[in-house]
Amino acid sequence: MVFSLLDTIEINPKEQPLLSVIWLHGLGADGHDFEGVVPHLNIPSHCPIRFIFPHAPYRQVTVNMGMRMRAWYDIINPVLGLPGEDRVGIEESSTQISELIARENANGIDTSQIVLAGFSQGGAIALHLGLRYPERFAGILALSTYLSLAESIDKEISQTNLETSILYLHGTLDPVVPITTAEKSRDKLRALGCKLKTRDYPIPHAVSPEEILDIGAWLTARCEAVNRLSESKFTIDEQRA
Repeated sequence: MVFSLLDTIEINPKEQPLLSVIWLHGLGADGHDFEGVVPHLNIPSHCPIRFIFPHAPYRQVTVNMGMRMRAWYDIINPVLGLPGEDRVGIEESSTQISELIARENANGIDTSQIVLAGFSQGGAIALHLGLRYPERFAGILALSTYLSLAESIDKEISQTNLETSILYLHGTLDPVVPITTAEKSRDKLRALGCKLKTRDYPIPHAVSPEEILDIGAWLTARCEAVNRLSESKFTIDEQRA
């Protein structure tokens, strides 16, 4: 199936980016949801990062009485992470995000220079696609979310992304995605052998100023790691020449 490219909000650095972050919003929000976070990440000037905030398509959401809203997939069962999830919707959205990745590749940004990020539903897509994608990412940022289609991840996981850095942050007071759901997902990721870093905050289904600073520090580290690899490759190429 061919989809039209998702509409996006984009924030570009003054220099050629070392890193691109594709950041997915939660249910009922849109690409503007995390746009205002960028200035508060405190990213240093030596880490030029491009931020891409796509808008999810509109669809009916069963648990919200069938109302149409921006959503990455339908939520059929209010108890998240159980069988009966909308696999078709999850895979369609993953395909659409893959097209944004391909666009970045065409613009000179390798997949190893891309971070997949997402909040709630968007985080579920980031984990789903990031763990199954055949090329390695610079990182996966999972905020207030859970592992979707967990029953099939063992067979579908890409060994390429087992070493990808995953930052999984959550609120202990979250009534939408309970901390117990997050812990179950984290346990599964650890069992798979994923490179997982976690932290929890005394907040509901939201992000806090402290969390935003933690995200900024992690993104800076991802950018610096990409830069080191790039410099190393350049040195090797020089030696071969």
